Amino acid sequence: MKSLKELCADFDYEVLAGNMDGSYTEFVTDNRKLTPGCVYVCIKGANFDGHTCVGQAVEAKAALIVVEKPLSELSCPDTGDSTIIKVDSTRAAMAHISCAHYDYPADKLYTIGITGTKGKTTTTYLIRSILEQAGRKVALIGTIETIIGSEHTPAANTTPDSPVLQKLLRKVVDSGCDTVVMEVSSQGLMLHRTLGINFDIGIFTNIEPDHIGPNEHESFEQYIECKSMLFRQCKVGIVNADDEHIDKILKGCTCTVVKYGFKEGLDYSAANVRFVGSGSRLGMEFDVKGRANYPVRINMPGKFSVYNGLCAIAVCDQLGIEGETVRTAILSGHVKGRIEPVHVSDDFTLLIDYAHNSMALESLLTTLREYNPARLVCLFGCGGNRSRDRRFEMGEVSGRLADLTVITSDNPRNEEPLDIIADIRTGIDRTDGKYVEIPDRKEAIRYCIKNALPGDIIVLAGKGHEDYQEIRGVKHPMDERVLIAEIMEEENS
Repeated sequence: MKSLKELCADFDYEVLAGNMDGSYTEFVTDNRKLTPGCVYVCIKGANFDGHTCVGQAVEAKAALIVVEKPLSELSCPDTGDSTIIKVDSTRAAMAHISCAHYDYPADKLYTIGITGTKGKTTTTYLIRSILEQAGRKVALIGTIETIIGSEHTPAANTTPDSPVLQKLLRKVVDSGCDTVVMEVSSQGLMLHRTLGINFDIGIFTNIEPDHIGPNEHESFEQYIECKSMLFRQCKVGIVNADDEHIDKILKGCTCTVVKYGFKEGLDYSAANVRFVGSGSRLGMEFDVKGRANYPVRINMPGKFSVYNGLCAIAVCDQLGIEGETVRTAILSGHVKGRIEPVHVSDDFTLLIDYAHNSMALESLLTTLREYNPARLVCLFGCGGNRSRDRRFEMGEVSGRLADLTVITSDNPRNEEPLDIIADIRTGIDRTDGKYVEIPDRKEAIRYCIKNALPGDIIVLAGKGHEDYQEIRGVKHPMDERVLIAEIMEEENS
C-alpha cells in the first residue's frame, strides 16, 4: 500500500491538521464505509455533502480526510489523529487518488475515449469489433455495459465515478486486455471522472443541445466546454470536422488533430455514399478517401452510420489495422438496441432503437424515410417521472414523420400509463399524423407485426437495449426481442 504522500503526489493540497508521513488501509467516499486507517474524500453531491461527516471520519480514526472547505466550516472540534488536507476540488483529488490507489492502470493500456451527443455507443462497439478482429484484446466501458473478456456487466453510468472507473481499469489490466475503448460523457468530464487518464486517442462525434438543465449543464456553452476538455487530455484527437461547433470543441486543445467527415480533403473522407439493402438488412456503402482508400459497407442505416463507421476506420488506421480486416469487421458490427434489426419477415423491416427523446427520434425517423418505405410505422411510449415536454415533442415528431404512430407504454415508473399516453397524443394532435393507442407494449408490438404491409419499416423506439419495464419502483423483466419471439410463436401455433 502506498504512503499518504505517494497517494497525493499528483495534486496540490494544504495540510490543515496532522501530517502526511503515515500510510493508509483503504480508500472510501461513503461515510457508511469509514474504517480505522482509511482515506475519506468528502464529495458534495446534489443531495448530500460529505463534508458534514468529517467529525464522523475523525471518530472512525480515518488516516486522511480530504476536504475543499476550511476547518472553520467543518463540524469538527477535534481532529484527533487524522490528517486533514484541503484541495481546490475534492472530485479532482478523488480522481488522482483513485489512479494512484489502483497503481495507474490506464498507463498500462492503449486508451480510446469517445465523447459526443450521439454516436458514442455505436462507435465504441465498432472500434472494439475491428480491433478484436485484428487480434487485440479489447475491453469496453459504456452506456449499455462494461465488457471485460467474456464478462458483461450492465452499466449504471455512461462514465463511472473515478474510483469505480479506476477499479474497472485495474480489472481490465489484470484480465490480460491491452486496449480499452470507453464512452466519455460531458458529465463525466465536468465531474473529473476521467482525470488522470492521458488518452492515446480522444474522439468527438458531434454535439447538439442536450443534457441542459438542473444537475446537468447550465447552458449549451458549458456543455461544449465540457466536451472540449477531452482534447486537453489526449495525445491524438480524431474529430468530426463537419460539426458546426468543431472550432469551439478544439479551442485550447493540446493534441494532434485528425479530421473525418463528408467534406473533401480531410484526413478521412466519405465519398460516393449510397443507401443500400432491403428487408431487415438496411445499410450504407461508401468509399473512404484520404489516408486510407477503399470501399466499405456497413449494415446500419443512415448517414450517421457512415460517420460512426468512418470514425472507427480512422481510429483503426491510426493503429495500423489493414483495410481488409477493417472492411470485414465493420460489416458484422452491431449494437444491441441501436437500429437493431429483428428478422420476422422478408416482406417488411422491424427495428429496435433506443431513441427516447425528440432529437433522437427525429434523426431516426428522418433517416428511415430515406429508404422510401411503403409506410414508416413508429411505436413508442415515454418514461414516467420525466419532463412532460418530452412527451409532447416526441408525439409531434412522430406525428409529422411517421405514417402511423402506435402509442404504448415505456417505463411508467410512478405515473399512470394512460396519463403519459394522453400527453403523447396531445403532441400528435398538433399534426395530421395517424395513430392508435395500445397501452400494453407486447400487444402494441403484436399489432404492428400483424398489420404490417409489404415494404413497411417498423421501428420500436425508446427501450433499445433495456430488458425491463419499471412500474411503481419495480423493474419487471421485459425484453422486446423476447416479446417478438413470443408473439411469432403464438401467431404461428
